[in-house]
Amino acid sequence: MEKFELERTPEGDTLRVNKPGPDLLRYPLYNKGTGFTHDERRELGMEGLLPAEYNDIDTQAERIFKSIFYNHDDVGRNIGLAMLQDRNEVLFYKLLSEHLEQVMPIVYTPTVGEASRYYSRVFRRGRGLFITPDYKGRIEQVLRSAAPFTDVRLMVVTDNEAILGIGDQGAGGMAISVGKLALYCAGAGIHPAQTLPISLDVGTNNAELLNDPLYLGYRKPRLGGDAYIEIVDEFVAAAKAVFPNVIIQWEDFRKDNALQILDRYAAVIPSFNDDIQGTGAVASACVQGACRISSTAFRDSRIIIYGAGAAGLGIARQLRQQLGTAGLEPKAQTAAVLVMDSRGIVSDGRSNLDSYKREFAWPEAMVAELGLDDEQSGRLASVITAYKPTVLIGASGQGGSFDETVVKAMSAGSDTPTILPMSNPTSISEAVPEDVLRWSKGRALIATGSPFDPVSLKSGERTIGQANNVFVFPGIGLGTIVSGARRITDGMISASAISLAETLSDADMDGKRLVPEVSRLWEVCGHVAAAVARQALADGVCDEDSRDADIEERIAAARWTPSYPRIESTAAPAEVTT
Repeated sequence: MEKFELERTPEGDTLRVNKPGPDLLRYPLYNKGTGFTHDERRELGMEGLLPAEYNDIDTQAERIFKSIFYNHDDVGRNIGLAMLQDRNEVLFYKLLSEHLEQVMPIVYTPTVGEASRYYSRVFRRGRGLFITPDYKGRIEQVLRSAAPFTDVRLMVVTDNEAILGIGDQGAGGMAISVGKLALYCAGAGIHPAQTLPISLDVGTNNAELLNDPLYLGYRKPRLGGDAYIEIVDEFVAAAKAVFPNVIIQWEDFRKDNALQILDRYAAVIPSFNDDIQGTGAVASACVQGACRISSTAFRDSRIIIYGAGAAGLGIARQLRQQLGTAGLEPKAQTAAVLVMDSRGIVSDGRSNLDSYKREFAWPEAMVAELGLDDEQSGRLASVITAYKPTVLIGASGQGGSFDETVVKAMSAGSDTPTILPMSNPTSISEAVPEDVLRWSKGRALIATGSPFDPVSLKSGERTIGQANNVFVFPGIGLGTIVSGARRITDGMISASAISLAETLSDADMDGKRLVPEVSRLWEVCGHVAAAVARQALADGVCDEDSRDADIEERIAAARWTPSYPRIESTAAPAEVTT
């Protein structure tokens, strides 16, 4: 590992490296390509290695954007962007920041899911660290020897088993960790040298991958049970030892492992699960935004969550917590959030009920009050008619499950039904916004998990907001870093949801958008980070010296924007002959 020596001043940044000038072209975080000035080329001994013309970073970004987007295939664009990131990271982040709305769906949802499928077939260069069972007993040694930089503050860690809606992708899950961290850098302004993507490659049960001669991952059946937990235990201990200030975002774990890991390490290392807590925060923010638009009280919401996996659990937890803050007693909180799975209403009278589902299961007596027989209680439309919810949230991964009957049942019970088909990628979205608006006669308030095109209505064009976790997870990470929090509390997650809802502008509400436009990501992440940091202080998980400076000033000082620093190499020749 090496120390990333970046000196930041109002006059500009200076980066000091102990590498010969020509070698800088091979290191993506140091390479500027044609962005090396003529003075730098002379001083670093690089003359003749680049075309004569100097380009500033804006010119480079314009050229490479046109080059990458000349390819009309999104997976091809993803490959092009990955190649850019692997040769010039600062330019990659400049491009991402300048063209966020066009590029984010390529580096993140929905294209990143396909990129994870094809990972081994298009592999060009390693990025991040792969931890396999072969490293058991020496994971700390691997981190110390293989991690590129010493001051890692943020890891996105996946075991690759529950990638979006497409399941076990083995080593290909690394694409998810890389994509998430790219958005931390672009949205929160965390420097890429302080991030590290991790794949806990403990094998795969995907037979197609195991039988693929091109598959690059750990070619054995997936570890489970105690052997699996021993690897994760050792990894967490090693991460904490090597990077004492690191925060971990757990990503795309199977729901039982996700819950166990979240609870097991919450007090050990600052960490959170984006699929559970991030999704819950965004869904809660959307419901609060819908209440602002419809001029209704959040505490009067009646909510069905369709899907009882990790995301459904996170949404239920967050909504119940927020309803409690709004003044509802525990019994009323339970009555306000009804969860359904593939068998129907989740109730405590069920046999073989998964243990984690007991947390949000309705009492049998409450289910009986709906007056439904066994068959009706398993049908979404029948439950909607009986319960009369104001909000329907999809976390099922069942594409098209919010059909015309379902949407019309929602519209019959509410003047402005809130319908959130949050499953992604697009192919498994519970509904298509155009259909929902047609079936509800334009009355529904909608946000989706994947990006959709605007919908033309008689009243004008309706832009569909994306209920995307990117609006909260970068702010959670940045707020935790700035505050120095020793753990990420439930209150900090709730603060991210409340602050996201607060960022809706008058234009958003007039346009019936439940989340801000992606173009405002930088502003939104700063607002969320400030709320998270303040809540960390209120929850008492920070050192006293964290109270000394203004939160907004500390956040502004911590954020990085992609621009080329001046590079000084201690390995450059002492004299240059002219």
